[in-house]
This record gives sequence, structure tokens and C-alpha cells, in this order.
Amino acid sequence: MLRSIRIILLLNFVLSQILFAIQKDASLSDSNFTFTVSCVGDIMLGTSFPQNYLPPNDGKDILRNVTKIIDNSDIAIGNLEGCIADSGKTTKCDSSENCYVFRMPIKYGDLLKRAGFDLLSIANNHINDFGVYGRKSTINALDNLNIGWSGPPKTYAELQNADVKVAFIAFCPYSHSNDLRKIEQSKKIIKNLSQKYDVIIVSFHGGAEGEDALRVSDTTEYYYEENRGNLKKFTHAVIDAGADLIFGHGPHVLRGMEVYKSRLIAYSLGNFATYKRFDLDGNLGKSAILKVSLDKNGRLVSGKIIPIKQNYPGIPVIDRSNYSLKLINKLSNDDFPNSGIKIDSNGIFIK
Repeated sequence: MLRSIRIILLLNFVLSQILFAIQKDASLSDSNFTFTVSCVGDIMLGTSFPQNYLPPNDGKDILRNVTKIIDNSDIAIGNLEGCIADSGKTTKCDSSENCYVFRMPIKYGDLLKRAGFDLLSIANNHINDFGVYGRKSTINALDNLNIGWSGPPKTYAELQNADVKVAFIAFCPYSHSNDLRKIEQSKKIIKNLSQKYDVIIVSFHGGAEGEDALRVSDTTEYYYEENRGNLKKFTHAVIDAGADLIFGHGPHVLRGMEVYKSRLIAYSLGNFATYKRFDLDGNLGKSAILKVSLDKNGRLVSGKIIPIKQNYPGIPVIDRSNYSLKLINKLSNDDFPNSGIKIDSNGIFIK
């Protein structure tokens, strides 16, 4: 009798676990299941080199105006334009005012955490400003804050959102990182990740730079004869290989956005929070927060663009003039007449 009771209890337990698994899978397969991702462009919160170009109040106010937007997302991502370190030497230039290398104090990492960033790209031309020491210091700081990162070759970050496994990988046109110029290699990396993860988010730092670098071409872009990649070729190739959401930065201005195979590509989100050492005139001072909803397979469900401008010397605020919305609409239509996004006056994607 006792044995029979144990068998019945065991069967009830097994059945309950099976029912739980079925319900769990059903909720995940629900077509209404979505999660939100917020993306921004270049972040440089001040530098202690070559002089003290740091914000007052230990930088505690620099992201205050945008924190609610960033933090109100399931996943928030940006590009860390520089290293996090309290010391170190650079071989890139001397200590003159014209030396543009970026070293944010280690304690500034907490500003990124408090603002709500979950993932950061360290694949860019400034992560090496203070060599191996600067890179290691940055990685240690982000690890201590539990902020995921990607940059060096074959590195990626992972996180779980509900039952969706997400991988984040960052590329740039340099051999010290995942190299977007090596398209076949990039495709292989993405294809391998797609075997293990439900959604793959790609960040890239590439393209020409400057006030006039607004357009996306279907050719290799250069900056001072430096190969900065064929971005359209790269983005389409990695989506073909399994990538789901792609956002770019590097030109320091906004660029158009398109939908390719139900996946969104934002070619540049501009300068988001770049204190003191960046030119913020004209288009260089305008950016955006890209906020999208994705389904469990990474397909774009909905999107919104929050227009941002930087008040001198580099404080991001919401731009009530909606300049960025108008610019992105125009660039998307001009560069991608058949696949460009369209947004209304509130920044919401029009289907």
C-alpha cells in the first residue's frame, strides 16, 4: 500500500512538471510575447587625459535626463567610446590639448550601471587608447558591475530575458576586435551563435566620420584612407547568417534605418553622451535612443525613436524640436527607398 502511494505521488509530480513545461513553452510561443531593447550610440563621459576634462559632481548629472528611458527597457545597449581606467600611458599622442584619447575614471562605470545599461560595445578605435592596460581595466570594471561586453575577437555577451536566450556581439574595422571587414568570418561567427541563442544583437562601429557622413553607400567607406568597411554588405550578410537586430555608430552623426528580412538595421545612432572632447555643432550634436520590441525569434514587432541632442559640453537631453526624427525619416527614404523605415511625428514606426 505504501509503495502504491509513493508511485501515485511520483506520477503526480512528473505530470505536474510536464504540464508546467508545456505551459512555459506555450507562453513563450505566444505571438504576443515581446521584449524591448534600447540602443544608443557613442558614450564618453569625460576623460582625465590629456587634462582634466571631467564633468562636475563626479558626472552624476550627465545621464540624468535620459536614465528613465534607458532603464525602462528589458535590455539597454550602447558603445563605450574609450577605456575605463585611473592610470596608464598612451602611445597615440602627447599631452597636448589636440590629443584625442579617452580615459574615463573607474568610478564612472557606476554611472553607466545606474543609467540602466546591460551591455556595452568595446569594439571601436578608442578602446586601445591606453593599450592592453586600458582594455583590461575596462573589462575588469564592466565585469565588476555585471555589465556584459563584446569587442576582442570571438568575444560576445549573453543574457536571458524570460526564456529567450540573447547573444550580443560587437564588431569594428580593426584586427583587435571582431572585424567587420572580414565578412565571411563574421558570417561564420553569427551562424555558430545562432545554433545556441534565440536572438542575436549586433553592434558595429564603422563608416566614414564627420558632419557630412550621413549617407550609407553600398561600397567600402574610408576615413583618412582607413578602410571602415562596406556596411550594407556586412549587415545584410550577418542577418543572412542569423543576426536579428543591428545598430551602428562611428560616423558621429545619425544615419538611415532599414528593415531587411523583418530585421532592423540602424546604420548610426550618432553621439549620445560625449562630454567635452567632441564637436557637437550641427548634426554632430544630434542623436537618438532607438527603442524596439522584438518577438522571441528576433523579428521586429514595433519601434520608436526618441530624439536626443547634447547640450554643451555634452549633456544628452530630449530634443523637443524632433530634429532627429525628421533627419532619420529623410535619410531612410533617400538611402533605402524600398526598405527604409518610416516614423510619425511621435517617433513611432509606421508599418
